[in-house]
Amino acid sequence: MEEIQSQSDHYRSSSSEASSPASRVPSSNFFYLRKPGAFRQPISFEDSPDWEDTDIEVKVDDGGADSINAATTPVSPSLSKINSGSLPSPPLPEGANVARKTAGASIAWKDLTVTIKGKRKYSDKVITSSNGYAFPGTMTVIMGPAKSGKSTLLRALAGRLPDSARTYGEIFINGVKSRLPYGAYGFVERESALIGSLTVREYLYYSALLQLPGLLYKKRSAVEDAIHAMSLGDYANKLIGGHCYMKGLRSGERRRVTIARELVMRPHILFIDEPLYHLDSVSALLMMVTLKKLASTGCTLIFTIYQSSTEVFGLFDRICLLSNGNTLFFGETLACLQHFSNAGFPCPIMQSPSDHFLRAINTDFDRIIAMCKNWQDDHGELSSVNMDTAVAIRTLEATYKSSADAAAVETMILKLTDKEGPLLRSKGRASCATKIAILTWRSLLIMSREWKYYWLRLVIYMFLALCIGTVFSGLGHSLSSVGTRVGAVFLFISFTSLLSIAGVPAQLKDIKIFICEEANQHSGTSVFLVGQLLSSIPFLFLLSISSSLVFYFLVGLRDDFSLLMYFVLNFFMCLLVNDGLVLLVASICRNTLWSIIILVNIHMVMMLAAGLFRIRSALPRAVWMYPTSYVAFHTYSIQGLLENEYSGTSFAVGQVRSLSGYQALQNVYDVSVDSDSKWKNLVILFLMAVGYRLVVFVLLQFRVRKALFSRCVTRCSKSTNNPR
Repeated sequence: MEEIQSQSDHYRSSSSEASSPASRVPSSNFFYLRKPGAFRQPISFEDSPDWEDTDIEVKVDDGGADSINAATTPVSPSLSKINSGSLPSPPLPEGANVARKTAGASIAWKDLTVTIKGKRKYSDKVITSSNGYAFPGTMTVIMGPAKSGKSTLLRALAGRLPDSARTYGEIFINGVKSRLPYGAYGFVERESALIGSLTVREYLYYSALLQLPGLLYKKRSAVEDAIHAMSLGDYANKLIGGHCYMKGLRSGERRRVTIARELVMRPHILFIDEPLYHLDSVSALLMMVTLKKLASTGCTLIFTIYQSSTEVFGLFDRICLLSNGNTLFFGETLACLQHFSNAGFPCPIMQSPSDHFLRAINTDFDRIIAMCKNWQDDHGELSSVNMDTAVAIRTLEATYKSSADAAAVETMILKLTDKEGPLLRSKGRASCATKIAILTWRSLLIMSREWKYYWLRLVIYMFLALCIGTVFSGLGHSLSSVGTRVGAVFLFISFTSLLSIAGVPAQLKDIKIFICEEANQHSGTSVFLVGQLLSSIPFLFLLSISSSLVFYFLVGLRDDFSLLMYFVLNFFMCLLVNDGLVLLVASICRNTLWSIIILVNIHMVMMLAAGLFRIRSALPRAVWMYPTSYVAFHTYSIQGLLENEYSGTSFAVGQVRSLSGYQALQNVYDVSVDSDSKWKNLVILFLMAVGYRLVVFVLLQFRVRKALFSRCVTRCSKSTNNPR
């Protein structure tokens, strides 16, 4: 920590030396700051001192990438010490944990161009002829305004671009033109889904079980190393999401947990998309200090960033500055300040370098300029801000292409690619059977702790069964009670199925976690669906047997153990089908409100076509009978339960005549005369449960969700999630 603080102090001292008033640049129309007490007069770049011209010399020894040392200018002698690691390290206290060294890897990219059709209005090129490199033990930051291509460049280097993207150019890993194998790199998304009902240590341990092959003690060791690397020791046994008596982790700790999840694999290169996303200044500085400590172990860090404070900026080793996909600068951080000064845009005193960079190259500031002009026209007191951002971008780009910095980058890339280093190999993966077992056990643990989505749902089911059972209690077994008993069974199946919509938030959480894990190749579609099915069976069976017992005995159905077991099994299959339907709708919509609306309408239509309000044979053949009544799982469940109750029964009509149970149901509900019909209905329910999950498999596997959900509905859902 003291070493990192000294690096930041060296940066600030070097920056102040570089800003000493040696010469003035010509007057320009670019205004940034105002003098104290001079609110009405803008300050131009004349008020900011220029830097002295310096030369950047790059020396590469014959020892390869590990012996590369970047020598910088006399203006900032401390920077070379920072990058070469020659600063003295403070002695470690007794008993302190020593960070595990990581075998990093060098990465270089040459003339990298990325095109995505329809991404931008004026051009398909998102990245244009980008050159750069990153060394082990260093932090390389990709900086730029919004929609400048930062994340696209990061994904291109990691090999995680979408299928619609096309990549041109070359990417070298340790001097070899190859792709990064599994386990050799880690990628942290800007927004990642975490499991709030697990502790930090549990979450990382299950992640290690999904990622790593081998023995358990090695995985535990990897988890402890990741916790130590991201300074999460004080939060290791704390729930990520908290509970009703304890708050969960803050955004800074959550962000470090997502990074620690990728460190479990001990990657050579770590890519992070916006590590400071939604973090305050203190959390951002702590995050960068932690990443600097991680880089000191030998890991190669490449990440994107939009803006940073002066202290955070001083911790970067190299910066790649982008605007509209074009590289405006690549090199060391202090050299970037010199580059802006050479182009005529020196950084004003008392202003953060990252703010200065974005102010010069962000075209969104043109709107502010227009507002200032209108203010001046209306009031005549405020001077206009006459800065043409497009001109500044072209000037910076042209200056960089003709500078020694660009030549030094090309020279370094040639040196890195001239000699091939060791090939990175895959570290192996856990087997599919192991992943299924881990996901099943993890889901069971989550269910035992998520009382809002599971245990509360059990209480509601019991309460509903109690209400329906008490309303229809004491019916007896006479012929006149047949219609009322059919209505009781229909209400029980329909209302309990409708209540399963309460599981939509839990299903959406599972899908988000799966998407995050599948993107990092920790899981797969088939593994997720099988694990989700196996973990849901105990909970659904608990729901079915508890609710069935309450309803069965209160209503007074036939007192036979085999009939009771069929009732429980039939209701369990009904819940299993409904769970698959909820998963299907949730995987399509990915939005809680729209999923609930669609599911309510689906259940309403299925209830109307189930045959209680009008017998199936009397339904209109178009739409309602074919195919709605055959698609509704209510039909097969209710048919099976009624056949189970009235098969083999008879009712006396007068003293001589009697009616069979089938004849008694003819005018109330359509049932089959086949004695095995109830088992056929059970098989149909099982096939429907499997069929829904097969459709979910196709949706998740082939990514057809966007084609199914229109742009209009997506906009409506966004406006619903962000009410004003």
